[in-house]
Amino acid sequence: MRDPAQRLRVGVVFGGVSPEHEVSVITGLQAAAALDRTRYEIVPLYIAKDGSWYTGPVLLELEAYQDLDALRRAAIPVRFDPAVHGRMLLVEATPRRWPWRRPRRYLVDVVLLALHGGEGENGGVQGLCETLNVPYTGSGVLGSALGMDKVLSKLLCREQGIPVVDFLWFREADWAGREEEWLDRLEAELGYPMVVKPARLGSSIGIQRVEDRQALDAAIEEAFRYDEKVVVERAIRNLREINCAVLGDPSEARPSMLEEPVRSDPSKLLTFQDKYMRGGGKAGRRAGKQQAPQGMASLDRIIPAPLDEAQTRAVQEMAVRVFQLFECAGVARIDFLLDDDTGQVYFNEINTIPGSFSFYLWEPVGVPFDALMDELIRLAQKRHREKNGRVRSYDVNLLSVRSLQGLKGAKQRS
Repeated sequence: MRDPAQRLRVGVVFGGVSPEHEVSVITGLQAAAALDRTRYEIVPLYIAKDGSWYTGPVLLELEAYQDLDALRRAAIPVRFDPAVHGRMLLVEATPRRWPWRRPRRYLVDVVLLALHGGEGENGGVQGLCETLNVPYTGSGVLGSALGMDKVLSKLLCREQGIPVVDFLWFREADWAGREEEWLDRLEAELGYPMVVKPARLGSSIGIQRVEDRQALDAAIEEAFRYDEKVVVERAIRNLREINCAVLGDPSEARPSMLEEPVRSDPSKLLTFQDKYMRGGGKAGRRAGKQQAPQGMASLDRIIPAPLDEAQTRAVQEMAVRVFQLFECAGVARIDFLLDDDTGQVYFNEINTIPGSFSFYLWEPVGVPFDALMDELIRLAQKRHREKNGRVRSYDVNLLSVRSLQGLKGAKQRS
């Protein structure tokens, strides 16, 4: 058992095989910087673009990521050792030219997931943590997988009476050879303008708003470059985007302050460049006052979103409802579409590991970044205790001599 006086070893996992790799690196480094070094020992765990895992202090230096090849040479490649159950054990992958040196070992008590997209946010790495029985932050396998799939998440919300815009979806195999048929159907059932999205990608990558048939065809082909499943939605002409983060688990969930992202071009959708590359962004404008940009918060956003009290409460309640419906945990951000002509609010998507953990939505309500990280770790440990407090095996050996005889007899009688 770990000595309570010892610092908790937190493995901060970031990077990953995903188009959102660089976004994840920034989120991971922000989280590592926010963790209290008197309480936590930080073990950076970087997943390279080819899926290799690395650790080492160089991984905490943002400037090192300007040359990824040099970074990997300076970092320490590691592999999993499943010998320790209940914690994550990583062992240095020792180069063969130094066979006499004992590989270094890295033991992790809690995994802090800062991955965006791909296997890091769709339940894959969460499943690894479940297999190793190690506590990890954020949602479980189910919530992560559902949240990553825009089609399944919309179908579930619509089934539960949560408004979503009209949409159609199809796979690449459905589209191939039937392009004109699908274009006719989309025009007939949705009408222009439409929004085309890869079904399982974030950060506005591969998303386009289209106004005519030629652009629709091209946008669908582009979306298939990122995913074999595509969703096409009816576009809202007078659109406002409203986001709300939720913190907790299904039994204790609370909403954050709302934000309204500001698009660089009001006539277009929010882009990857708007979110992450607007260097002079006025992050977190509150009541007319500007705050300095904070990492991933380079996006222009209005906090709190300029809605009346009733609208604000309705969005927050819907966000908590979605969070609980997806059985989420930790912090998630739920994005909504507001039709400013009708006042109707629609569920758009849920981000089970939001960029920068949406810290900028929690600071205004009295939860600073370091306290947010503390809460994520507390929730991870709580869920781990609850899981291991239940019966997880049945104390009967069906392979014992007596049991095998019984099984053979039953087989003969059948």
